[in-house]
Amino acid sequence: MELFIRETLEKVNDTSTVRSIKPISGGDINQSFYVETDRRPYFIKFNENVASHFFQAEAEGLRLIKETGAIRVPDVYHYDCPDGDEKASLVMEWIEKGSLNASHSLGKSLAHMHHHTSEKYGYGKPTFVGELDQTNEWCTAWTEYYRRYRLGGQLEIGMAEGTISGLREERLKRLMDRIEEFIPRKPKASLLHGDLWGGNWMSTRDGEPVLIDPSVLYGDHAFELALTELFGGFPSNFFDQYNTYFQLPDDYQDTKPIYQLFYLLAHLNMFGEMYGSQVDRILKNYVG
Repeated sequence: MELFIRETLEKVNDTSTVRSIKPISGGDINQSFYVETDRRPYFIKFNENVASHFFQAEAEGLRLIKETGAIRVPDVYHYDCPDGDEKASLVMEWIEKGSLNASHSLGKSLAHMHHHTSEKYGYGKPTFVGELDQTNEWCTAWTEYYRRYRLGGQLEIGMAEGTISGLREERLKRLMDRIEEFIPRKPKASLLHGDLWGGNWMSTRDGEPVLIDPSVLYGDHAFELALTELFGGFPSNFFDQYNTYFQLPDDYQDTKPIYQLFYLLAHLNMFGEMYGSQVDRILKNYVG
């Protein structure tokens, strides 16, 4: 691995002395390392046997978020688009974590990011949810995109994997057919991080919030907020600040479970039946 790290550093024209290489725990998908050279510290991720756009999707998502100027993300120095079974790398800025609570600032910054919009919904390139392929196209209605590419994509995976069948499959299809009854057809098409759970943000030593590991799309900002409430990691002052700068709709509590359903379906398809009861409960509540 050390040899490969040195070869990767050459791609960013850093041939200085490598002072330290330390594996970083916490990621289930990639091998991650802190690498310090005489020039600077880096955060480097590796993977193999992945699609050619695996790291490209992440790098381009970080670029889009950075261009808003609303919130900090790591700078990207290099990414590979591997062919076949080549090992891929993503080389980024190392940001030292701090202990200061940045959730207050995160709410404000995320709201400002969500004010950056598109005329259409979705995203014109494929991305990933974890290791699952996420097909995206541009749609003129949010309901069309959410039905076809979010719920429909997970339905297709679940039917192939055997995690979605029988009554669960019937209910999900009924919900998809009736989706315009439950979520807005044309909300503001905000730039969304797309995978904003508690592990995908951090704070610097100065208490500045930083977003990492995006899976970007343009859609209803309530979709993003629904995920922040699903697995925890976001205290009340985050939501208070967010609402100060971008008010959630009055029916947010009604739409929230349908937006959380997408992420629960993805977890069902990735990790199995431990998420099945939550999926079934939401489907039953909406379509009987």
